[in-house]
Amino acid sequence: MNLTVPQTILVSGAAGGLGQALVAELAGVGHRVLAGWHETPLPALIPGVEAVALDVTCDDSCAAASAVALARWGRIDAVIHAAGITCDSLLARAQPEDWDAVFAVNVDGARRLARATLPLLAGQGGGHWISIGSHAGQAGSAGQVAYAASKAALNGLTLSWAREFAAHNVRINTVLPGVLPTPMTESLDPEVMHAYAQANVLGRINDPAEVARFIGFLLTTHNISGQVFALDSRVHRWA
Repeated sequence: MNLTVPQTILVSGAAGGLGQALVAELAGVGHRVLAGWHETPLPALIPGVEAVALDVTCDDSCAAASAVALARWGRIDAVIHAAGITCDSLLARAQPEDWDAVFAVNVDGARRLARATLPLLAGQGGGHWISIGSHAGQAGSAGQVAYAASKAALNGLTLSWAREFAAHNVRINTVLPGVLPTPMTESLDPEVMHAYAQANVLGRINDPAEVARFIGFLLTTHNISGQVFALDSRVHRWA
């Protein structure tokens, strides 16, 4: 069922596994989606979706993507920062350039995209910003030092922005999707994927389509901000 008032939504990392699920879900319920891609071309687009080149490591690219949304639809109602990379290795084997690359996309990329879009959301009276985080950012992950640190930093950015933009009715949250069967995890050893599944009390990993449906619901809310939502069944400590 289509929405009566569609939103204009900018998605970074739209060519990734979760990104594609987000684009399909949001367009499917009637939203207008600007699908940002960088190195990987997008598959065939569906009605309501427009592709845009978006390199979140470049200020000009973030500004240009925002300008496309404004020129096409006159506003941006929500931004989903789904772009992310990982360069996994133990600390002793980690290369400085890998650390820099992970932070350039996962943290600085979020900052650049936020600088280009959050003032627009604030100026029009509100909107949503959603960051795609990771369980690793809260619990750490051996062999994923750069990735875990970047996602912890992303949590800090998101929670701080929620405070900064609350007066402008911009709702800012982080979603932890859990381990997903996407290109980011397809090279993992089956035993590793099995261990991830067993870390969940339900004994299974998550589904990109279910994550996308949750995010679609979050975009319909008005009073939720400054939250971190874990969407798998790993039980987190209270403190």
